[in-house]
Amino acid sequence: MAGQKMLKFVTVGRDMPEKRVPDLRSQDFDEIYAEYARDKAEEQASRCSQCGVPYCQSHCPLHNNIPDWLRLTAEGRLEEAYEVSQATNTFPEICGRICPQDRLCEGNCVIEQSGHGTVTIGAVEKYITDTAFDQGWVKPIRPAIERTESVAIIGAGPGGLAAADRLRRAGVQVTVYDRYDRGGGLLTYGIPGFKLEKDIVMQRMAQLEDGGVEFVLNCNVGEDLSFDAIRGKHDAVLIATGVYKTRDLQAPGSGAEGIVRAIDYLTASNRKSFGDVVEEFESGELNAAGKKVVVIGGGDTAMDCVRTAIRQGAESVKCLYRRDKANMPGSQREVQNAEEEGVEFVWLAAPKGFTGDAVEGVMVQKMRLGAPDVSGRQMPELIEGSDYVEGSDLVIKALGFEPEDLPTLWGAPDLEVTRWGTIKADFGTGKTNLEGVYAAGDIVRGASLVVWAIRDGREAADAILDYISQAASVAAE
Repeated sequence: MAGQKMLKFVTVGRDMPEKRVPDLRSQDFDEIYAEYARDKAEEQASRCSQCGVPYCQSHCPLHNNIPDWLRLTAEGRLEEAYEVSQATNTFPEICGRICPQDRLCEGNCVIEQSGHGTVTIGAVEKYITDTAFDQGWVKPIRPAIERTESVAIIGAGPGGLAAADRLRRAGVQVTVYDRYDRGGGLLTYGIPGFKLEKDIVMQRMAQLEDGGVEFVLNCNVGEDLSFDAIRGKHDAVLIATGVYKTRDLQAPGSGAEGIVRAIDYLTASNRKSFGDVVEEFESGELNAAGKKVVVIGGGDTAMDCVRTAIRQGAESVKCLYRRDKANMPGSQREVQNAEEEGVEFVWLAAPKGFTGDAVEGVMVQKMRLGAPDVSGRQMPELIEGSDYVEGSDLVIKALGFEPEDLPTLWGAPDLEVTRWGTIKADFGTGKTNLEGVYAAGDIVRGASLVVWAIRDGREAADAILDYISQAASVAAE
């Protein structure tokens, strides 16, 4: 039966969910892809070749059992598909929306390599879990046994939330501390609604709260509450703050009015989507409406910024990147979406400086690709005499993120960090040099993907469970 349902990639073509036309989708912050209907989801899942060595699974940071839940979907066994999907992934409905599948699972699909077009893994994953929520298959968190041990998690982003979910299901008392007024971290305030609608994040927050996770919001560790106080109150601590310090530009005029950080720009836009009053948005400081916008950077954050600016009604939106399209770190799918929506990409271009006290233009120097660096990527080289000025009255810096100086901010000088400023932690467990303190996600590995943060959070939670269980055994002797 299963064999008849699968391996249809020869006769059935790849078919993504319908994408709203650019002229319509660029007018709002709703997600751009429609939902699969059940028949279409089954049809697309049936294209899986059920290969003996599933490269999709091995290239997924969570090692999701992708062939298994594709087969169950093709057979119409959706509730079982959801159970298999959520067994390895805390937030499959989020990964299905924002993972760069073209670089991970789908990019390594065997039938893609043979020219048949990859299975639409992300779209099916999203469909399975959305259906599970609609049908009531997503069960409340109700631990079989309540434990007395408590764990503090600093940071309510994907890594911290994944750990909170895993620890709470084991009966541990969990308190999550976060600087923002809503949980979710970058899922809430960094990623725009057209990629991840906020009710998707909030329904998971509600599930965790209903399951007994306590959230202490608007809490800046080191200011409102000391790190030592948190350690003293809990049996273990997980640091999952992410990385929020923006890499800066050292160029003439970089302090001009109208040059802003991507995180500030995206946070203001997402707050508006929640209906918050955002003074910087209302004043125009973090609002692209009617402006000539230049975004500097080539990652997914840059793509979020250019597509947000289009929706805010910018006069024009250009993206400067110092390499070419083939060497861009952001998702190629996102680049295509941005181009469809009217973003102009200026490849092989880097900022040299800025003109105007209130920014009026970006001094651009053209580049060419030279010899590869140690990572194998070709290094940009300056083309002499190619400079020109790109007119702009809003410049958004999307150059990546670095860790904040947590030992100083938290008054914890003994907390070991690497030479990059990330927390030094054991691979696989997240254990730091401080007793009972663990770390997970971007604050350990540097700016990375949500799916990696989820994996790190889950692994750290398992290590913390071992730690508090051993401590309990010793105390009982």
